[in-house]
Amino acid sequence: MRKRNPQAPSAVVMIRPHHFYANPQTQGDNAFQALACASDSSAATVELDRLAYQQVTDAAYILESYGIDVHIFEDESKDTPDSVFPNNWFSTHSGGHVAIYPMHAQNRRQERRGDIIDMLKQAYRVQDIVDYSGLEQDQLYLEGTGAMVLDHIERVAYAVQSNRTNPLALERFCSHFNYEPMLFDAFDENGVAVYHTNVLMCIGTDFVMLGADMIKNPIRRNEIITRFEDSGREVIMLSSRQIAEFCGNALELQSDEQRLLALSQRAYNAMETEQRKILEKSVTLLPLEVSAIETAGGSIRCMLAGIHLAPRPV
Repeated sequence: MRKRNPQAPSAVVMIRPHHFYANPQTQGDNAFQALACASDSSAATVELDRLAYQQVTDAAYILESYGIDVHIFEDESKDTPDSVFPNNWFSTHSGGHVAIYPMHAQNRRQERRGDIIDMLKQAYRVQDIVDYSGLEQDQLYLEGTGAMVLDHIERVAYAVQSNRTNPLALERFCSHFNYEPMLFDAFDENGVAVYHTNVLMCIGTDFVMLGADMIKNPIRRNEIITRFEDSGREVIMLSSRQIAEFCGNALELQSDEQRLLALSQRAYNAMETEQRKILEKSVTLLPLEVSAIETAGGSIRCMLAGIHLAPRPV
């Protein structure tokens, strides 16, 4: 029986894009998208889609070589440039629960796929599916585990309020899935609101990486830090520069032998030696080259939809 960890999934869904490009419908409120495009000229080439395809292929291969089950799906559409980020439209939860989310950008709503849901039903124990996509008609959005960073152990949903994270939708999710909502505001150095929570926060079993300076309200900031410390986790503070290099956009995974932290090579390079040492007390760092994907304003955590479901017997 595979070792299971409530915080760190041992299986993920990934989407391999055949026509990758930065989504024009999301650039308006994704400062990381414009920043990534400007700071990574090596990836911004005419062969960006080929490079993205290869980087997803390589990342999936490396994850599998470390004992992570990867369910990879192809996207041959030219109309879904952000499909490589499947964690925004669905999430899975222990007990056999699946959530489907309302998306802010219209072309992102086309990313929802029945074949992925069918695979989950066939390979894992799925008891129910809660579909929130109808909230789009009321302009209420909640973009999955991009909008929320979930503490599966303490049952808290941390969420930055933005165009893509509506408080009413968050409350509805938390009521259904038994999480405490922890909503807050966060801004970059230019005063631009953070579009997704998972660019500034990564919650592991024994640690948290957090861009605390982006939470401008000192009372709320201290409350969040205290919650993490009270849970027994070590809090690693990330600078604004490190957040811009996607250091907060990482995901802890569980193999049979060890816990891993999947992060991008760019994020790994931006981390300080002491920060790496703290992390390496509980996880093996697994840097993955996804520079082409990062031009779209997301990184490795966005690319991995963790599966927290019990597998069906083979």
